[in-house]
Amino acid sequence: MENGVPHHIKRERMTINIDFETEKKLDLDFEGIIQEIVKAALEYEHCPYDCEVSVLITDNEGIHQINLSERGIDTPTDVLSFPMIEYMKASDFQDIDEEDPSLFNPDTGELLLGDIVLNQDRIQSQALEYGHSERRELAFLVAHSMLHLMGYDHMVDAERLEMERRQREILEGRGYFR
Repeated sequence: MENGVPHHIKRERMTINIDFETEKKLDLDFEGIIQEIVKAALEYEHCPYDCEVSVLITDNEGIHQINLSERGIDTPTDVLSFPMIEYMKASDFQDIDEEDPSLFNPDTGELLLGDIVLNQDRIQSQALEYGHSERRELAFLVAHSMLHLMGYDHMVDAERLEMERRQREILEGRGYFR
């Protein structure tokens, strides 16, 4: 939400609702980068549905409070992902129950993938730490979170390596390199 007005980006295959919950903003085209990477991730994973994703851009304190209230973790983080769908196998869209009204927006028919919370303070600090641009860091965090929304995780090494490969291929496919 910017100046109290939510941003709604409608493109082919998706609606992205972006809200800002921070006073300061990095000098980035948040909306353009988010839209580009959400679309790239959906295409990469061959999602057959029109989708809706909600994105909140906040700061260290905002994400700290969300992390504490939602996950019981008393620290800020760089990104949080809240998937709406439980997948039997990551990105296996065949198991989606099309008769389940809780999975689809009743007005648009779009599949509700879930919510992404981005910490713009970490976008800035991690870009410096990893030696790449804030633009690349934002793109990375969105790709990472989109994979979570499509059922991927990184709790064991094999899953982590697979998720890292997919992130890299999504990003490099759109010209984002480290």
